[in-house]
Amino acid sequence: MTADEPRPGEVPATPPATPAEDGTRAPATDAPRAAAPTTDPAPRPLTDDTHTPKSGPGTPAPDSGPGTPAPKNASGTPTPDNGAGTPAPDGGPGTPAPDGGPGTHAPDDAAASFVSGDFGTPGPPLNRRNPFLVGLLGGLGVLVAYGIFLGLRNAASILVLIFVAMFLAIGLNPAIVRLRSWGLPRGLAVTVVALTVVLLLCGGVVALIPPLVTQTGELIGNLPDYIRSLQRNETINDLIERYDIATKLGSALNPGTVTNALGGVVGGAKLLFGTIFNVLTVLVLTIYFMAAFERIKEAAYGLVPASRRSRVRLLTDEILTKVGAYMVGALAIAVLAGVSTWVFAMIVGLGYPFALAVVVAVLDLIPQIGATLGAVIVSLVGFADSLPHGIACVVFFVIYQQVENYLIYPNVMRRSVKVSDVAAVTAALLGVGLFGVIGALIAIPMVAAIQLLVREVVNPSMETR
Repeated sequence: MTADEPRPGEVPATPPATPAEDGTRAPATDAPRAAAPTTDPAPRPLTDDTHTPKSGPGTPAPDSGPGTPAPKNASGTPTPDNGAGTPAPDGGPGTPAPDGGPGTHAPDDAAASFVSGDFGTPGPPLNRRNPFLVGLLGGLGVLVAYGIFLGLRNAASILVLIFVAMFLAIGLNPAIVRLRSWGLPRGLAVTVVALTVVLLLCGGVVALIPPLVTQTGELIGNLPDYIRSLQRNETINDLIERYDIATKLGSALNPGTVTNALGGVVGGAKLLFGTIFNVLTVLVLTIYFMAAFERIKEAAYGLVPASRRSRVRLLTDEILTKVGAYMVGALAIAVLAGVSTWVFAMIVGLGYPFALAVVVAVLDLIPQIGATLGAVIVSLVGFADSLPHGIACVVFFVIYQQVENYLIYPNVMRRSVKVSDVAAVTAALLGVGLFGVIGALIAIPMVAAIQLLVREVVNPSMETR
């Protein structure tokens, strides 16, 4: 018997090496093994001063018996056994943590404290169906929605100006595209279109201001003569005496009435300056939108998924083209109304025919109600000139509005936007009834866009079902 051979009844101190999981031979371990009695083969349990050997690189993996591979923990690293073939726990109290072998990560301090239970055991997850939680989130949602509503309501006037400026920029974009097709850079094309719009506005103001100033001056100068002529009129004097109009006027002239009158004057001044401010704001925003139109479009297209971007681009470009065509058609109708008014004023002999034509043309850009406003102004001027002239103005505009609303407007929109006559008239009426002037402005382009989407998107999808 040699020195390396075990004696009868003893367990060999160094078991024969077994192959490791990775195909290499694991070197023999130097850790001594407790001798097992011959009558009880179960190993002695580990004591508190017994440490589990590490399984990092270069450390031999002990086995649980000849021919048995070393067990592995959750991270793929072989773990030592406790003598009975059971892997040692890897995170219990008093057990050393792994030393960062292959496939293992050393826990940080927070994880270590959590595992060790220093801060207690975590509770169950929060119940999302808890009535308190549901009510709290619902209340917060209502508050957020109400805050958004208040913000939109307070900024409604500014949002309307932005919308009108964007609509005008879309309508003027075809002119910019035409200038670019002639070889002009986009910046120069935008400058030409913007200067043209500014010159048209200035021409309208120049045409309106002189007659307005002249007529106002004449009214103030002739006011005493009007009062004396009224006093000499027997019919007027009889009415004043019969209904005691002088006494009623004297009693009506009190400090409250004067204050209300001054308030009305101040309100009128505020309305005038507010209108000027709104017009300038829309003009500036329109120029900015025209300059950045392509960048705004590309940014909007970037929000669409790439798989649908090309189709969305084609549909959107077609809708924008229809909006531009609508603006061109509206301008043509407005110019026709202005020219017709100028010809009528020249035939009848009204004063300032060019100014009246400009007023009618500008107001005719407002669908449905613009032509009526222009007709009222021209008719008042005609009645101020003479009774026959006023009656002639009323008859002319009644006939012209019927022709424009039911003949000119539908035909122009059908050719420019490709919207049927019935759809054009119905959309304009619904737009005015729902959203006022803004609704009338966008009614025809919205109908054209809806028709395009139905024809290109809805109908093909229904055919495939």
